[in-house]
Amino acid sequence: MPTVLGCIADDFTGATDLAGLLARSGVPVSLRIGVPEEPPVNAAAMEVIALKCRTAPVPEAVSDARAALKWLQQAGAKRFFWKYCSTFDSTAKGNIGPVAEALMKDLGAEQTIYCPAFPENGRAVFMGNLFVGQQLLAESPMKDHPLTPMRDSNLMRILSPQVQGKVGLINRLAVAAGDETVRKELRKLQEEGVAHVVVDAVANSDLEVIAHACREMVLLTGGSAVAMPLPELFRAEGILAADASKAFAPSTDPGTIVLSGSCSAMTRQQVARYLETNAPAYQIDPVELANNGPQAALNWLAQQDLTRAPILYATAEPAELKKVQGILGAENAGELVEHALAACAVAARDAGARRFVVAGGETSGAVTQALGVNRLHIGEEIAPGVPWTYCRSDGHVIALTLKSGNFGAEMFFRDAQAMLETT
Repeated sequence: MPTVLGCIADDFTGATDLAGLLARSGVPVSLRIGVPEEPPVNAAAMEVIALKCRTAPVPEAVSDARAALKWLQQAGAKRFFWKYCSTFDSTAKGNIGPVAEALMKDLGAEQTIYCPAFPENGRAVFMGNLFVGQQLLAESPMKDHPLTPMRDSNLMRILSPQVQGKVGLINRLAVAAGDETVRKELRKLQEEGVAHVVVDAVANSDLEVIAHACREMVLLTGGSAVAMPLPELFRAEGILAADASKAFAPSTDPGTIVLSGSCSAMTRQQVARYLETNAPAYQIDPVELANNGPQAALNWLAQQDLTRAPILYATAEPAELKKVQGILGAENAGELVEHALAACAVAARDAGARRFVVAGGETSGAVTQALGVNRLHIGEEIAPGVPWTYCRSDGHVIALTLKSGNFGAEMFFRDAQAMLETT
């Protein structure tokens, strides 16, 4: 059977998040790192292409997304999903809207939806405003993303400057009334010339309604959670085979490395809790990297017992991060950390590490590229939206989990390792 749903994600952790939720249905899911150079062969029913375009210049992001779309069409996909972060992560000049509009043009779609809600992880959209728990996003700790800060929680205000078409809203009252009401609202908005529709969702039941109402749209956009119901809906339509596959989980050697580049509030807690376990730890200083490169970190890593799962981290408190960015510049500081952790990943692999726990979207992108990974098979979820994945790197089978900064519980790093020890 050809690919049924083709997905494009704006970063690597977002791609694994989406792939993990789709895989809950038991449907085979394949995750490609970047647009494959070869034509589709043995494509899965659900294909996800991970780009590294969240903070790329708009023309580059649009070009990469259009190339991914073309490959997915060659794989047989007729329906598509543009996945971005459940905290939207976009400035007024961001690329979420431009990419969506470009994909719509290529597909001949007159309308699409935007729904970054992920209730399991405390993300909700209400009256067009994005919430984290009970806080508006712009009033939460997540507002201070180092590269894509969110100073406005209203998705319509954020989206409008990014797109040429009109932006509208289907609010929670319409969603609560059911899928037929949502379809009527979509038709009404389309008659008014509204091409970009923000849709409220505060619970998983809302996502079920939205997916049911919009399942025939050629393009949907949002966080991963709104795509989660699609496999079962496609099964019901008969366009997806009814047989399910088990989660993919090959055995791997126990050598483990934890790499954390994220400075999100949750990752800071996760690193703090992991340090309490007395695992070997090395804190990377971006200023030191700028002056002397990553050799000190590599030297430290070479002395570690990988069965103790050492951690290398650049995770820092907001004040410290701001100070570093003031010295080096935000983009330069981030790239220095990414390159250093990527080099550490390769060194760890060459020293025998076969299990990699990575925190942070940009870090995950740098690590997977450095390891030469181009396809991941999706395994069991460690936490909502964070599965173990499996691939080959330099001829070795490795297990790799790519964690978005704000996902997972406080003991995530230990939880991830424990799961592999019991499978």
